[in-house]
Amino acid sequence: MTAHAVLESTAAHLRHLVAIEQSAARLPSLVAGLVRDGELVWMGARGTAVRRGDMTLPDVDTQYRIGSITKTLTALLVLQLRDVGTLDLADPLSEHLPGVAYGDRTIRQLLAHAAGIPAEPPGSWWERSPGVSFAELTSRLDDGQAPLSVAQRHHYSNLAFGLLGEVVARKRGVSWFAALDTDLLRPLGMTRTSYCAEPPSADGFSVSAFADALTNEPSHDTQSMAPAGQLWSTTNDLARLAAFLVAPLPDVIRAETLDEMATVQSGTPEEGLTGGYGLGLRLAKSGERTLVGHSGSMPGFLAGLFVDRDRRTAAICLANGTAGMRCQGLPLDLLEMLERHEPTSPAQWQPAAQVSTHVSEILGLWHWGETALLLSFEGDELVLATAAPNNGRTPPYRYRSVAPDRFVGVSGYHTGETLSAVRSPDGTVNHLECATFIYTRRPYDPSAPVPGGAPAP
Repeated sequence: MTAHAVLESTAAHLRHLVAIEQSAARLPSLVAGLVRDGELVWMGARGTAVRRGDMTLPDVDTQYRIGSITKTLTALLVLQLRDVGTLDLADPLSEHLPGVAYGDRTIRQLLAHAAGIPAEPPGSWWERSPGVSFAELTSRLDDGQAPLSVAQRHHYSNLAFGLLGEVVARKRGVSWFAALDTDLLRPLGMTRTSYCAEPPSADGFSVSAFADALTNEPSHDTQSMAPAGQLWSTTNDLARLAAFLVAPLPDVIRAETLDEMATVQSGTPEEGLTGGYGLGLRLAKSGERTLVGHSGSMPGFLAGLFVDRDRRTAAICLANGTAGMRCQGLPLDLLEMLERHEPTSPAQWQPAAQVSTHVSEILGLWHWGETALLLSFEGDELVLATAAPNNGRTPPYRYRSVAPDRFVGVSGYHTGETLSAVRSPDGTVNHLECATFIYTRRPYDPSAPVPGGAPAP
């Protein structure tokens, strides 16, 4: 289905949010976009992208530096290598970068900012300084510099992604950016995402704290730290990335891998349950929903990209200021405004194809002890839910068929566990079993191996 542009009444509210942000944050320019069902359906801009020369309003093809959104792309490259068996997320870094400090940290810990290593590489602040080679970078590292224990908590680390980018380069036999261009940018059609700025592009500025005066910010080739924040991109290209994060191309990344990336891996006590970090993806709580994406900043630039994967919507924000824009807050506000005025409709219900016998004969009422449960079939999944209202305290368990009488959990407490239909000698289903849980057609059925048997009368 082709997504349609937002209503003009909705667009007026969206433009107002952009206007408030651009004015309050004193941003030379701000461009925002919304994606729905894989297409860019709204774009708004305010300010001018450059100080001198072309003073036109930025558009969907104007490049801005996207900072740490680069990390999501680097993480995708690492997960591609994992999916083809080139590496494992449990591998220590030393297996792929021998002789480099922090070699005992795993690839997963580095991706999740849970390795406990420094936030920044030693030396001059890398974002505002000419980059150094990987050899020079690693010559400055020392295991004793780690500020935290491994997996103690989330500790954001730009350095971690400099190391991961080198893992990609060595495993692919080309530079990090060459691998990125071949394996992600081209397949996704992100033709305006580049290592250095390619006109039309915005100039980066900071704004004086005490006057409305602009200062040009530097833009360096960060070299070994490029995988952490080097890239330039556009609203159009980030819309393609957002669509991919909702519905990945199977020949680029597996859907299951993207689900893994969007699963929380680390967090902090300060954020509690309001946010966290997956594998190269920031997780942000918005009402009752969890969005995924990333914010970004480099000298003179700010960026944000967040996706509601269930609603198939995303918001993008790009600005050429050093501080002020709410790189996570503004995208979430735009998505909330879109949902408020144009709520997402559920997918159209469709009758199922013929249900197989081994599925149909186990549907209906089951008991776990005295608890009544209903087993139904929705789409291509078994759904096990409490029969009595429970105010949503216990989410349903879901399973997918892997063989006759065998199903694997895909959500809920039994995720990854096998649910089996156990048959009597006459071939009828006697009970269901999953991870020692026994489900019977009546409470404490004596013909089934219910631990503890029936309660005393």
